[in-house]
Amino acid sequence: MRSESNEKPLNKARILIFPQRNIYNKVHYRCYLSEFEDLILQMDSVNMLSPQPDRWFKYGTRIAQRLAGDYAISFNPGIPKLKINQDYDLFFAFCQFPRDLLHIESVEGWKDRCKTSICWLSEIYVSLLHRYRYYLENILSKFDFVILNMSKSVNPVNEIIGRKCLFLPLGIDAILFCPYPNAPERFIDVYSIGRKSEETHRTLLKMFEKREILYVYDTIIGEEVIDTNQHRLLFANLAKRSKYFIVNPGKVDAFDETKGQSEIGNRYFEGAAAGSIMIGDHPENEEFKNIFYWEDAVIHLPYNSNKIQEIISEFNGQPRRQAEIRTKNVVESLMQHDWAYRWETILKIAGLEPMPGLLERKKQLENLSKLVGKERNSL
Repeated sequence: MRSESNEKPLNKARILIFPQRNIYNKVHYRCYLSEFEDLILQMDSVNMLSPQPDRWFKYGTRIAQRLAGDYAISFNPGIPKLKINQDYDLFFAFCQFPRDLLHIESVEGWKDRCKTSICWLSEIYVSLLHRYRYYLENILSKFDFVILNMSKSVNPVNEIIGRKCLFLPLGIDAILFCPYPNAPERFIDVYSIGRKSEETHRTLLKMFEKREILYVYDTIIGEEVIDTNQHRLLFANLAKRSKYFIVNPGKVDAFDETKGQSEIGNRYFEGAAAGSIMIGDHPENEEFKNIFYWEDAVIHLPYNSNKIQEIISEFNGQPRRQAEIRTKNVVESLMQHDWAYRWETILKIAGLEPMPGLLERKKQLENLSKLVGKERNSL
């Protein structure tokens, strides 16, 4: 893999990806996308466009968003222009938020030099579509296909850009998060990362203060991590050493933004892959039942409940049930939710065959799941 440039010819690759990694360098809530991008580089023949914004980007972004939102004017926020030097079978652009679409405007020729184009758009709430209508009508609509991770947004976005949107759930590096082989001791009782219910948090803090549990949780507010790969490595290793893992729907505490739209956040995939027992609220979302369909995938605890102590006490007295849940979560993650399966779906959409790297990873996932299955059968 090499980066595109205006000067040097590249090794022949069939796919060109456009990530946001250098534009929003080391922002913690984008790390899961960097994880996916890195695995694509391992599984396929890929070149990467990774522009570095100029020093005015911070201020240019404000101007660009204001012009696009209020006046339907496209303005480059400070991303250097990039020209594609060769033909590709697929142009695959990563965007976490609609505002990221403005950065794609810096790429020249992607419609002409790429046979198929797909945009991955992680987060777009229906209540905010009016704010981003320009982005959707003038940039997103140029793509042949659009993948959304929010199922309830698919039809409303389709009404704006045409029937191009498909729902695809988030994924996980299931091998990184897998606690097998050589499963570590789960010495962390409860692990909670990101947004949390204050009532549940207070209950857990009281238990922690009384030395009844080891409770690991965030204590700082900030966006940047020192290193994205190290961040995911630490996160994965803490998760697979945790007995219980707190989960809730995406942006559960941001009603002003979501207006009650309940979507499946990435915590569910992370907790399951690590073999933790997930405790929290279920999204009011039909797709959730299709994705986490097995029994006890999530132990229900209503948001802002103080009943978590009772749930932990109940499960602490059921070691066999705990073990069954853990191994089931891991097996299902390995066989269904690794990023390899998401990439396989994207290739099918683009009409491309998988390459050896993808097939090798799927075999590795299968072998690991069989190992975990043997553990479950020995219970």
